[in-house]
Amino acid sequence: MKATPDTFILINHTAARARRAWPHIRDTLKANGVRFDVHETTCVGDAEAQTRIALRAGYRIIAVVSGDGTLSEVAAGFFEPNSEITRSTFPVPINGEAALAILPAGTGNDFARGLENARASLDKWLGRLLDYYRRKKGSAVHLLDVIQASTAGGIDGDDSGRAGEAGSRRRFICLNAATLGLGAEVAQRVAAQHGLIRRMPGEARFVAAACGALAAWRERIVRVRVDNEVLECASNLIAVANGPYAGGGMMLTPAARPDDGRLDVMVACGVSRAVILRELARIHYGGHLANPKVRTLGGTSVRIETLAPTCALLVEADGNVRGRTPAEFQIAPKALGVIL
Repeated sequence: MKATPDTFILINHTAARARRAWPHIRDTLKANGVRFDVHETTCVGDAEAQTRIALRAGYRIIAVVSGDGTLSEVAAGFFEPNSEITRSTFPVPINGEAALAILPAGTGNDFARGLENARASLDKWLGRLLDYYRRKKGSAVHLLDVIQASTAGGIDGDDSGRAGEAGSRRRFICLNAATLGLGAEVAQRVAAQHGLIRRMPGEARFVAAACGALAAWRERIVRVRVDNEVLECASNLIAVANGPYAGGGMMLTPAARPDDGRLDVMVACGVSRAVILRELARIHYGGHLANPKVRTLGGTSVRIETLAPTCALLVEADGNVRGRTPAEFQIAPKALGVIL
């Protein structure tokens, strides 16, 4: 196999699975003549910054050994930082010929699962990358959509629930899905887990976190605008998705596809804590959509707000808490090349 000196690999320093997987990945790549440079991230945001540095230095393949959070950071790093993203603008790529390689080694790996419609082994993804090197014609690169979004208030560590348009907006790009309310609270609890529970399978960790979050269940009156359609109801569980899975294998939006140029939105309206507990058993295969109180919408832009600003919902994207409502989301179609 021809040597490939244009590959840059990022490893999440906090992901034990990534550190354990790395020696196998490293040895396999070297045995197949792949040349690469590697960086172990040091903090939140480092993967995004290092991706931009690598792309500007001429690397054309950015591989990620981690889960959805780091994968989302790296996806954001493929684009020029732009604090003025609006509904009429799209992210500007640093190098339109560069491609993202997924080597899933995280807790949920929901984006990779959605691309396969099942959980695939790390070796399968590694083999796909090696196949790409062998072809060297870009035939294995698929253009996928990304989500550009913004939230207000509720900066990391602030659990006051206060948010408003007058405050600063946090703009970001995510790859797979954002959840608001219960889903975001679950993600926050998963991130805070430590000790033996971090050794559990991803699905078990998410279920444990969900049970804890349900103890604080409280619905708010929300307004969800998807393109020109408006839905108002009491809710504490909303998803805006580019892929079918979120929350460690929960199929929140079964129809979502990362290359269809649209966002899929799920809103649970007026459901009780008991109903949510029942739906947890069905949500892994999309069975919750049979509940008439679960609404689905689709479009290219989404705005979500609570009618009472003091009841703002927490927002997470790809496992990372990003702020609070009001939140806006827009699809950027076929913006990122991914090796598949």
